[in-house]
Amino acid sequence: MNKYRVLGRIGEGAHGYVMKGIDKVTGLEVALKKLIIRNLDEGIPTNIMREIASLRVLNSVYIVKLLDIVPHGMGFVLVMEYLPSSLYEILHNCNKPLNESQIKSYLKMLLLGINYMHQNHIMHRDLKPANLLIAHNGILKIADFGLARIYLENEPNRKYSHQVATRWYRAPELLYGSHNYTNSIDMWSYGCIMVELYNKTPLFPGETDIEQLAIVLHTLGTPTRENWPDLHSLPDYNKITFSYSPGLDWKDIVPDATDCTLDLIKKCLQYNHVTRMSASKALNHEYFSTNPLECCIDEMPKPESINQCMLPSFEDCV
Repeated sequence: MNKYRVLGRIGEGAHGYVMKGIDKVTGLEVALKKLIIRNLDEGIPTNIMREIASLRVLNSVYIVKLLDIVPHGMGFVLVMEYLPSSLYEILHNCNKPLNESQIKSYLKMLLLGINYMHQNHIMHRDLKPANLLIAHNGILKIADFGLARIYLENEPNRKYSHQVATRWYRAPELLYGSHNYTNSIDMWSYGCIMVELYNKTPLFPGETDIEQLAIVLHTLGTPTRENWPDLHSLPDYNKITFSYSPGLDWKDIVPDATDCTLDLIKKCLQYNHVTRMSASKALNHEYFSTNPLECCIDEMPKPESINQCMLPSFEDCV
């Protein structure tokens, strides 16, 4: 740690804390994520190993960059590029709301990052506005890979934990206890984020897992064998029943969205993960080729100028 000068603590989390620092040699601002190993006999926690493995594999302008790993005390420090803000803060900047071109630009950058992850066989499993950080030049970068998982295409029956993803952005198969899912859970989160950017409020803000599922089913309609063939085989399907809902009109769900915008949202928020649109196909959707087009990077909000009206807790940021 002698190479870095600590400028201050950014916040705290379950596995340590994050500080802002500066490289004494280069003058580069960095984020120092101190990870504490509380029981050395049990080895390095799985979530820490997954985060390190994922960041070492991924090398994209739309993914936060891991610069160094430094042993320190009862743990070590992840040295990452410093990104001064998050999409959460940008979204809740009361003085300067995003216009549609800026929304489209953020959604394009996020999609490029997701597509790159999936091409490298990594699913993030916790996409949300607070985990999407904004660089000084306005570029969006996906961060916080503590729940990320490397997967193989030739292991379709491999089981994973269903206790992943922040509740509001959690795919319905996870809410029903599925242990056998695909990278399409990231695209469900993408659809939720897309709606949130237009509505300025979360789409499915459940306070418990049951309430979360109830809100999803009320909004999108009671699923059927036609639009969700595997539903009846999910582990928690018979544990609770919900009143029938025909679903809300999409024009009421996202009032300011065009038909083209709604088409992309609907294709990401499919109950059936098989028919849920992939990141690669979404990049070719007409949404990204119709007016208004994305902004050039110089027109994107710069973190330095943000007047933050609402701030997430540290648990939401790291």
